[in-house]
Amino acid sequence: MSITSTVTFYLHPKLRKQAEQGKHNFIARMCDVLRAAGQEVLFDKANEMARLRAMARPGRGIFLMEKPVNTRSLTIRRTYIGPFWRIEAVPERWDWPVAQTVFDPRIVDAEKAANFYRFWQKRLFDDAVQQTRRDGFIYVPLQGRLTTQRSFQHTSPIDMIRAVLRHDPTRPVIATLHPSETYSSEDQQALDVLATENDRLFIRKGEPARYLQTCDYVVTQNSGTAFQGYFFGKPAILFGKSDFHHIALNVADIGEQAAFDAVLTHKPDYAAYLYWFLQMNAINAGRPEAQDQIATVLRGHGWPV
Repeated sequence: MSITSTVTFYLHPKLRKQAEQGKHNFIARMCDVLRAAGQEVLFDKANEMARLRAMARPGRGIFLMEKPVNTRSLTIRRTYIGPFWRIEAVPERWDWPVAQTVFDPRIVDAEKAANFYRFWQKRLFDDAVQQTRRDGFIYVPLQGRLTTQRSFQHTSPIDMIRAVLRHDPTRPVIATLHPSETYSSEDQQALDVLATENDRLFIRKGEPARYLQTCDYVVTQNSGTAFQGYFFGKPAILFGKSDFHHIALNVADIGEQAAFDAVLTHKPDYAAYLYWFLQMNAINAGRPEAQDQIATVLRGHGWPV
């Protein structure tokens, strides 16, 4: 077999072990497709040295949520929930084809969407969705680098919280820290000062389902927690670019004031959107047609499968 007919997955240790043992459903499906097309599948670490090796190797590469090292590489990422995955040429979610596609609920089968919606509500959140209510507060799931405005953001996360407090001057605001982020002393200090200055601001950790179940609405840069909020029928205001922006209120498009003015009456078709986004525009690794979908996507990227 030619060395150019190899595909190497670059994965962190736990996932690499799962993949090598064939115990990761989506990657196992990808491997089946690649091997059926005559490709040899290899596995390597996910670190800087491995990235250097990837640039030197003549074969192709697959990275997890990282930038591909060359045009012979792709990146994979789970699409927020369950077995739904994407295979993309770039890691930036807001540049994916689905982000550029217009969502039209009229092309969605309403009955299929309703069944899909109910199934995943139950699967993800058990009975919590059936007890959804609005307790009069705003939920702000935070990500990282709180005092920095990055290229995909309308403002820094700290300024986003200030905007929430300014545009909704009565509701309490619960901002949660991301469990996988390490926050700098500057970030921590900025949060502490803001909380001291505003007795409506509360900083918490974790428990997204609890807050999604009881908040009035969600404000975030582009946290996937807002996407999960769609299963609770909770509207979202986004301060950053995202792939799931279609039914959210985007401050970059309509401005902060218009977004906050509209949020309490904003009622998009959540069921139709989630079916369109996940079932119609992602790869469901749990479905029998997953391998055909994977092959189609890889061929679309020019891979010989």
